[in-house]
Amino acid sequence: MDATPLLIVDAANVVGSRPNGWWRDRAGATTRLRDSLVALAASGVPPELPPPVEVVLVVEGAAREVTPVPGVRVVAADRSGDDAVVDLVAAAPRRRRVVVTADRELRERVRERGAEVYGPRWLTDRDTHPRESH
Repeated sequence: MDATPLLIVDAANVVGSRPNGWWRDRAGATTRLRDSLVALAASGVPPELPPPVEVVLVVEGAAREVTPVPGVRVVAADRSGDDAVVDLVAAAPRRRRVVVTADRELRERVRERGAEVYGPRWLTDRDTHPRESH
């Protein structure tokens, strides 16, 4: 069994979970998400997911142009993003697989294949970017 957990992020679902204008620039919002995930490869997501972690961002549609960076592999979905996430989970049966999505159907599909699932807030609430106070 590969000891390095696989963290698979459903980009469209996570980006869409925040009403911050992402719909005006889907690729830009996905690029910002990708960049925010870089540190997770080395730091993990304590306490649930200790490091090191292989981070995979699944992109689709207007965000297909987003490229990988060191620490984050980017998979551009040939079909639906959900199918690409399921394929990644199925391709690594001997690894711990953690999927980040709020999509109810996708959550069930990957759980059936042995993956753990967390919602977008599991990642977004851990942002290290300062938030404005109102």
